[in-house]
Amino acid sequence: MKTSTMSEDGLVTIATKFSVKETLDRLEADLKAKGITLFARIDHAAGATSVGMPLRPTELLIFGNPKAGTPLMQSNQTIGIDLPLKMLGWQDAEAKVWLTYDDPVWLAQRHRLGPGTAASVNALANVLANLARAAAG
Repeated sequence: MKTSTMSEDGLVTIATKFSVKETLDRLEADLKAKGITLFARIDHAAGATSVGMPLRPTELLIFGNPKAGTPLMQSNQTIGIDLPLKMLGWQDAEAKVWLTYDDPVWLAQRHRLGPGTAASVNALANVLANLARAAAG
């Protein structure tokens, strides 16, 4: 499986062996099993279809845990614009399926979080990487 590293824009993208729907179904099940709150699942392709516009499969999960996010917001509340966390499943023009999410280290830099948050940010980065790998197969 090809894995990309964090790009300049702070996105991490990994290839998945499954369809967009199956990838996000797997992610959703893993979130529930780990007691992580799922706030929403948005089917962007269905939204596009509803207004007569085409869009390849594209779905977004919004999820989080106040225990993980609150300390970051205590450091700088502006990170609340990027919380809760999100993962996007999408299919490219060659029918390859990808899973993309914001790198917490990049978010910490963007919001100038204090040095006291480094352990929390790194732990969150590991959790997201593990969730993504499990969902992607």
